[in-house]
Amino acid sequence: MVSLSNVRLGASNDDVRTVQRALIAQGRPIPDGPTGFFGAQTRAAYRAEQLAQGFTGADADGIPGYASLSALGRRAGFTVDRPDTVSVTGNGRLTLSQVTYDDPHDEAGLEAMRRYAQKACELTDMNPAYGVPALVTITKRESAYNDPRWRVNLNDVNARGRTAPDGHPQNCSRGATQCIPSTFAAYHQAGTATTPYDVVADMCATVNYVRDRYHVNPSGSNFAARVQQADPHRRPHGY
Repeated sequence: MVSLSNVRLGASNDDVRTVQRALIAQGRPIPDGPTGFFGAQTRAAYRAEQLAQGFTGADADGIPGYASLSALGRRAGFTVDRPDTVSVTGNGRLTLSQVTYDDPHDEAGLEAMRRYAQKACELTDMNPAYGVPALVTITKRESAYNDPRWRVNLNDVNARGRTAPDGHPQNCSRGATQCIPSTFAAYHQAGTATTPYDVVADMCATVNYVRDRYHVNPSGSNFAARVQQADPHRRPHGY
């Protein structure tokens, strides 16, 4: 078993060595071999693995998350353990082909975002006292509270790939919180819609993603501290 918390940039341990061996076996070169040290070579190899799994943009940064590491582990024969501060990732993971692009025409505006965020917190067992303001702040900065004019980003590095059924490139960031489809699929919340244009589904995927990627605890009490884009008291910053 590999602990996610052990496989981090700068770490040196046997879990890193296990991951390095798995990466090399998958054809991701690490020139120095499985040294057990997570440095630049391992980060580059892990980024190649993330890209091969379909992650793009900021989600392919070479730093392991639970979804990508588990996928690697399934092929290499190891399981992944996470610290108790990291919640499950929704138990509703989709394949990229299962993501849909229909538009339910959800409401826009501050009050609507508060209602949707409350529901997302209920579904993901996050304390709304922390989760609601964090999610609302993200939607304000990412999509102007789900304004239809800003629900698809056609200008950032993710805006590429084949044309999806909504007429936009596959990897575009979409929805109120601007999830890219691969992230939405990997962190999809069971029982929610399969389209990132559904605000509650989009928010739930975001909650599951930040719990995993940023070690936001289950209650969300450190949400704004961990994710600058969710903190209204700090300048906007991509997440």
